[in-house]
Amino acid sequence: MSQDASITRAVLWDMDGVLVDTGEAHYQAWVKVLAGEGIPFDRDIFRQTFGMNNQGMLSFLLGHPPDPHDLKRIGDLKESIFRQAIRGEVQLLPGARKWLERLKAAGWRQALASSAPQENIDSLVDELDIRPYFTVLLSATALPGKPDPAVFLEAARQVGVTPGACTVIEDSIPGVEAARRAGMRCIAVTTTNPYPVLVDAGADLVVNSLEELSEEMVPG
Repeated sequence: MSQDASITRAVLWDMDGVLVDTGEAHYQAWVKVLAGEGIPFDRDIFRQTFGMNNQGMLSFLLGHPPDPHDLKRIGDLKESIFRQAIRGEVQLLPGARKWLERLKAAGWRQALASSAPQENIDSLVDELDIRPYFTVLLSATALPGKPDPAVFLEAARQVGVTPGACTVIEDSIPGVEAARRAGMRCIAVTTTNPYPVLVDAGADLVVNSLEELSEEMVPG
C-alpha cells in the first residue's frame, strides 16, 4: 500500500454509506417530505436513487427535471430534517478512521466526493473530526449528479491526480457507475446494496466492511 514515489495516487471517498451509515436517516427524511408532496416513495426506489444529488433524485421520481423553486424548497426541507435527525448521533463506520489514517501516512491524497450538499459535508466531517485527512471536500450539488462521473473527475483534478490513478470507495449503484465511467477503480461496501448488485454495477472489489480491506487490496 505504500506510495510508489513515481506515481501519485488518490482515494476518492463517498460519504453517506461509506464513512457514515446515514442511509436510514436519509430515507426517513425523504419519506416525510415526499408524503407531503404526494410523490410515491419506498425502499426499492431509495436503493436505486441513493447516491444521487437532490436534483437527480427528484428527476427520477417525477420523470422530468423539477421546477427550480420546487427543487430548492423540497431539497432544503429534506436536508433540514436529515441534519436534525443525525445531530450528535453519527459515528464513523468500522474501519473508516483506520484507513483514513493509513492512507494519509502512506502519502495518498484523499478527497471526499459526495452528492450531499456542502453544508451536510462540512457538518459531518467536523463532528467526526476527520477534516485533516482530506485535501478536498467536494459536493456534487453544482455538478451533474452521479451516475455522471463529473464529481469524481473534478475531485481528481482538484487533488492533482489522473483518473486512472484514483480509487473510489462507494456504496451506491449510481456511485459505482460514476466511478466506472470516470475510468477509476472502485471498491464498494455493502452498506446499502448487496454484493451481486454492486458487482453488476461495475465494482472492482466488494467488501462487507472497510475492516475487511487489506493492504493487498489497495494497490500502491
